[in-house]
Amino acid sequence: MSIYLHKIIPLIVSPLFLYLFIIFCGIFFRSRRIIIIGTLTLIIFSLPIISYKLNKYLEKDYILEEVSNIKEADAIIVLSGMVSRIKIGDKLKYEFGGAVDRILSGMDLFKNKKAPLLILTRGNLPWQYGIPEGEYLKKFATKFGIPKEYILMTDNVQNTEDEAKSVKNILKIDNPNIILVTSAFHMHRATMIFKGENFNVIPFAVDFLNSSKVTFIDFIPSASALDGTSNFLREMIGRLYYYFKYRL
Repeated sequence: MSIYLHKIIPLIVSPLFLYLFIIFCGIFFRSRRIIIIGTLTLIIFSLPIISYKLNKYLEKDYILEEVSNIKEADAIIVLSGMVSRIKIGDKLKYEFGGAVDRILSGMDLFKNKKAPLLILTRGNLPWQYGIPEGEYLKKFATKFGIPKEYILMTDNVQNTEDEAKSVKNILKIDNPNIILVTSAFHMHRATMIFKGENFNVIPFAVDFLNSSKVTFIDFIPSASALDGTSNFLREMIGRLYYYFKYRL
């Protein structure tokens, strides 16, 4: 049940839901002014320049690190969230998304002997098809030269907190030093959670969203920008939740 709440609450406070709520109020109260405010709100949230600034804030504490600059640790942890399942008829195919840098960087760190273990997480939501993501990633990593005996797997997990708790059970040492690999926008929250579970975290942020310069296209509303703004709100809700959870 908790995973559904984790997914539903961000949807309720998303820009699109806010727009629909304002439009509903405008229709209910027969107010053209409210409808106009709702439409302007949606346009603002759909501007790439707004999405860019918001996601830049999420990534502001991290830079692209060279593997050679990373200290050695007890394990490399690669968080799930980079594989899509595509089902067509009876066939199921796995494809990487933009966050594929997570597994590629984890493999690179291992090959450069930054830790003796590569830990992958069995991310698997109730509504997803196929095997957990970590199992597919293990096959991928072994295919490209990572010995399977050095790859460990978590239990089935549904969110970052589950991942941290499962990794803790695997390592079974006090205050382990880990290299944490995840997307830059997600790193702050992930680090907070792993530190809350008594890990010493060396962040290795990848999959940066903001790298291009601003052009006139950034002032034209787009669906991808609206998704980026929604991502910002989801991430900030998560940060706020875990901030109070681990500090109260």
